[in-house]
Amino acid sequence: MPPKPTTLIFLGFLLLLLLTLCHAHPDCPKTSPLVNLESEFKMLQHQLRGSIKILDDCSFKVSNFDMLSGSDVHWWGAVAPDFNNLTAGFVVSDQILNQTYKSASFTVRLRDNVTWDQIQVLAVWDLPTSSDFGHIVLRDVINRSSDLAPSPSPASDSGNVSSQAHTEPTMLVNCKSLSDSFRIRWTLRPENVIDIGLEAATGSTNYMAFGWATPKATKQFMLGADVAVAGFDEVGMPFVNDFYITKYSECTQYKDGSVKGVCPDTMYQGSAPNGLVNNTKLVYGHRRDAVSFIRYQRPLESADQKYDVVVNHTEKMVAIWALGPIRPPDTLQPYYLPQNHGGPQDVAYGYLQLNVSEHVDDCYGPIDAQDKEDQHLIIADAKAPLVVTSGQAVHYPDPPNPSKVLYINKKEAPVLRVERGVPVTFSIQAGHDVALYITSDPLGGNATLRNTSETIYAGGPESQGVQASPKELVWAPDRNTPDLVYYQSLYDQKMGYKVQVVDGGLPDMYNNSVILDDQQVTLFWTLAHDSISIAVRGEKKSGFLAIGFGRGMVNSYAYVGWIDNIGKGRVNTYWIDGKDASSVHPTYENLTYVRCRSENGIITFEFTRPLKPSCGKSNKPECKNIIDPTTPLKVIWAMGATWSDDHLSDQNMHFVTSSRPIRVLLMRGSAEAEQDLQPVLAVHGFMMFLAWAIVLPGGVLAARYLKHVKGDGWYRIHVYLQYSGLAIVLLALLFAVAELRGFFFGSLHVKFGTTAIFLVCMQPVNAYLRPKRPNNGVHVSSKRLMWEYLHVIGGRSAIVVGFGALFTGLRHLGDRYGGENVGGLNWALIVWFLICAVIVIYLEYCERQRRRDRSVGRSNWVLGNLEEDDSVDLLSPNGIHSEKESRTSGRMEVQLEPLNR
Repeated sequence: MPPKPTTLIFLGFLLLLLLTLCHAHPDCPKTSPLVNLESEFKMLQHQLRGSIKILDDCSFKVSNFDMLSGSDVHWWGAVAPDFNNLTAGFVVSDQILNQTYKSASFTVRLRDNVTWDQIQVLAVWDLPTSSDFGHIVLRDVINRSSDLAPSPSPASDSGNVSSQAHTEPTMLVNCKSLSDSFRIRWTLRPENVIDIGLEAATGSTNYMAFGWATPKATKQFMLGADVAVAGFDEVGMPFVNDFYITKYSECTQYKDGSVKGVCPDTMYQGSAPNGLVNNTKLVYGHRRDAVSFIRYQRPLESADQKYDVVVNHTEKMVAIWALGPIRPPDTLQPYYLPQNHGGPQDVAYGYLQLNVSEHVDDCYGPIDAQDKEDQHLIIADAKAPLVVTSGQAVHYPDPPNPSKVLYINKKEAPVLRVERGVPVTFSIQAGHDVALYITSDPLGGNATLRNTSETIYAGGPESQGVQASPKELVWAPDRNTPDLVYYQSLYDQKMGYKVQVVDGGLPDMYNNSVILDDQQVTLFWTLAHDSISIAVRGEKKSGFLAIGFGRGMVNSYAYVGWIDNIGKGRVNTYWIDGKDASSVHPTYENLTYVRCRSENGIITFEFTRPLKPSCGKSNKPECKNIIDPTTPLKVIWAMGATWSDDHLSDQNMHFVTSSRPIRVLLMRGSAEAEQDLQPVLAVHGFMMFLAWAIVLPGGVLAARYLKHVKGDGWYRIHVYLQYSGLAIVLLALLFAVAELRGFFFGSLHVKFGTTAIFLVCMQPVNAYLRPKRPNNGVHVSSKRLMWEYLHVIGGRSAIVVGFGALFTGLRHLGDRYGGENVGGLNWALIVWFLICAVIVIYLEYCERQRRRDRSVGRSNWVLGNLEEDDSVDLLSPNGIHSEKESRTSGRMEVQLEPLNR
C-alpha cells in the first residue's frame, strides 16, 4: 500500500529538520584548539545578542541570535579588536545577514580559504559603513571574568533556575516583556543578590523604573513601593538610584524637612556607608539604536527595613514599572527626579505578578525603536558658525572608531542637519592634522586611497586650522545635494558622522521663481554653467501637473509629474504635436536629480537638465529642445486628474490649463506675459538697420567712389555719415540694454553686435592715430601703408559683421515673439542686402571704367605731367586733387605732341 501524501510530507519535513539541526560538517576535522569553545557577542549596534559554539575547523553554531537588519552585513574576521585591525579585516563566510533576526539559531560554515587560526575576532560587520554590530574576541574567552555568571539561589526550591553562565552584561537568564517598548531581564545570583536589566525604547532624557509593591497593598500598588529609577545623565553616563514612593507626585521637600512623593531613599533618611540606604548598584549601561539598557544589582533582602521591600524569590509578588521624563539636578535638588509618566496603563506604567525564581523568556527578537538616530542633533544656522574641534572618543555612535573624533559645538560626532539653499559656515579648529571635508563616503579619510569613488561637496586639504588661527569653510548645499552626506577628516577614517540635508523650502533651494499665468503654478529655477535646475509647484489639488516649453501645448516640450499607483513620484518628458492623446509622444531627455511628491494633493516636481542636449547628429525631437538663457523661455502649464506611464487616452487630458504663455527671463529672474513686439525693441531694431544698412555703408561708399569729385565733398560725406552711424548705433544699444535690464553675451546676436560695435568704435581711434601723408613724389612709409590697410579693412569688416548682427537680431526676435512677426522683416532685409550688392557692383564697374579712361589720358603726357597719386588722406580736408591744383596753378604747362613718323 503506497504511503499517504501526508506521510511523505511529514517525512520530508523531518529530513529537512535533521539537515538544519546538523551541527558539524561531516567532512570537517576538529583539530583547532577553539573547537567546542562557547562565548557571547558583545553588543555594539543593532541590538545584537546571541552566543556561538565552535563546532569544528570550518563551522560554528549561533544560538538565540537577535539583530536588527543592516544594509550589507557579513561575518567578519580580524586579528585584534582595535580600529585599524577591525577595518582591515575580511569576510569569513558567504552567509549574508541583511535581515532582522529574532531568537534565531543556525549553523555557519567558514569559507574554504579561512581557518580559525586567522580569526582572533569574530564580528558581525556592515560593509558599506564599516560598522561593527557586535563581536567576540576568541582568545579572551578563557580569561573572561565570570563575576556576572548566575547560579541558583541557595534558597531556591523550584529547581527551575538556569545554571547557564552569561559573560556579557547584556545577557541575562530571564526576560519578561512589560510592554512593546519595555523589558526586564534578570538573573538570580548567590548571596541574596539579583541582577536586573532594564531595557526600553525611550528617549535619552527619560527614566526607566522597576520595583516591588509592598506585600500589604491590595490596590494603589505604587504607594509604598520600593523601585529603582535608572537613566542617563546629560553626558550620557548611566545611573540608578533607590526610590520609595509615598505620594503620587514629584518628590517635594517641605519647610519642616519632611519629604513626600517619588523620592530617593537618601532624601528620607540621608546617605549611609556601604549602600545601606541606596542599595542599588550600577553594573553596566548603554544606549544603542535609541534603546536604553541599564543593568544593576540589588539585595533580595535589604538591611533597610523601612524603605526597601523584601523580595521573596520563591513566591509571586506584585512588581510595578513606569517610563517617563526625568528632571535633572539643580541647585535645590541634587537628584534626578522622575516626573509623572503621563501615559496609559500597560504603555507608560503597569503592574504584574512575578516570581523571579521561575524561568521566563517571552522576549522575542530585539526591541526596534521607531527613530533609531539617538546622537546629538545640531541644526545649522546661517548666522552662526559651527565650531569644529577634535577630542577623545567617548560615545561615538558608529563603532569601531579611532581614538580621536570630531566635535561640533562641543558635541561629540553629532548629527548635523542643514537646509538646501542655506549656506553653512564651519570654523575649523581641529588641528593641522585634521582637514574637514563634506563627502558622500561614510568612512572619509580620502576614499581614493581605498580604490573607492566619492563625491566631495566642500572642503579639502586646505580646510584645517587651530583655535588661534581657525579656518573658515562655507558650504551651500543645493537641491542636487543628496539627503545624506558626511562630514569627515580627509586624513583619517570615521572621525565625523552624518549630515542630514533637508529641503528648506523651494525659495531657499532655487535662485529664482515666478508665478505662471493664472496664478496657479509657480516655477523655480537655478542656472548653472551648462545646466538648469527646475522645480514646479501647483497651487491647487490635481492628479498630475505639467509644464511645457512653447507658445502652446501643440509643438511644445512637456514635463509631467504625477504619483503612480504604488505611491512613487514620477516625472516624464514628452513632445506634443497635436491636441489629442495620440499626439503626446514620450521623449527621453537626460533628466537628473528627479523628484516628485504630493502633499495634500498639491504636486511638486523637480529635475535638472542640460541647457543643450548632447544628441550628436540625432534628429530626435528632444535634441531640438535647447534652452538659451539669454532668450525668454515661453512656459505654459496644465493640470489633470490622472496620468499614466503608457496607454494615454483622452481621460488623461488636462482639466485646466494656462490661458497664455509666460515668457520667463531666465537670467534676469523675472517673467512677462506673451505680447506683441515692444516699442523700445522695435526702435532698437530700426535704428540698427538705419545705421548698419544705410548710414555706415553710405560713408564707406563715399570714400570709395566719390574721390573723383573736385574738392573735399567725398571726405565730408564720409566723416559725417560715419560719425552719425556710430551715434545711432550707441543710442540703439542703450535702448536695448535699458529695456532688457542687462547686457548678456550668451546669444549669437549679442556676440555679432558687440564685435561690430567694437570695430566701428575703433575707426575714430584709428583715424586719430594716422601717420602724416608724405609729400608728392616721396615714398609712402610702411606705417602710413599699414594704417591705410587697417582703416579700410576694419571699416569694411565692421559693415559685414553689422549685417550679421542684423540677421541674427531678427532670428533672436523670432525666438522671442514667434516667426509670424518677423518673417516679412527677414525677407525685406534680404532684398535690401541684394539691392545694396547690385549698387556696389554698379559703382565698382563705373570706378574701374573711370580709372581705365584716366590711364589712357595719362599716355598723352610728355613734359610737365605730374604723376597722379591715387592714394588719399581719407580724413583730411586737403585731398590729393586740391593739393595738386595748389602746386600747379603758378606755372604754365606745355604739351608737346610727338611727331608722326
